[in-house]
Amino acid sequence: MQRLEGTLAEAIGQSNRQRLAWSALLAMPLLVPVALPGMASAVGVFSLLIAAGLLYGRPLPLPAWLARRRVDGRARTLLQRMNEAAIRTMTKLGRPRLLFLSTPANRRVNALLLATAALAMITPVPVISFDNVLPALAIVLLSWGLLLRDGLMLLAGYLLTLLAASSVLLLWWGGAALAGELISLTGLVP
Repeated sequence: MQRLEGTLAEAIGQSNRQRLAWSALLAMPLLVPVALPGMASAVGVFSLLIAAGLLYGRPLPLPAWLARRRVDGRARTLLQRMNEAAIRTMTKLGRPRLLFLSTPANRRVNALLLATAALAMITPVPVISFDNVLPALAIVLLSWGLLLRDGLMLLAGYLLTLLAASSVLLLWWGGAALAGELISLTGLVP
């Protein structure tokens, strides 16, 4: 990962590998159910942008208004420390294995699964406060799995992506069914 100097576009870099590292790094704080409001949506949109870049085989540019932003001193120091700790930890856990899952032939599958995890993170789920933990963990595992060519991490990321998407669909279906029941109990709808 590059040093955090200059604009956000310069710090994030121009390669999908650099952006995958950022996606994982930004999703890691969401593994704890208490996060800043709107953070999950921002990380989800960023991960969706990276997934689209993987799908098309080249990184997509950041929106100009975001690319021009500068990283301030305190945020730069904090992100640099988090980055170094994450890299140390993940390189100890991960290693190249089940390499066929991280080959260019599977690029589209991995991109679609990363996009699915990002969409699960972006989708608001009412009432549930820990709804972003599963998609965040999926994004972390998929990103690091691709970076380290660790098929075991990728498999775990695939499973968590399916669980995250299923839980979002189930919560929306259950919420819609509950709302329908409540409306019918009030007698407002025949």
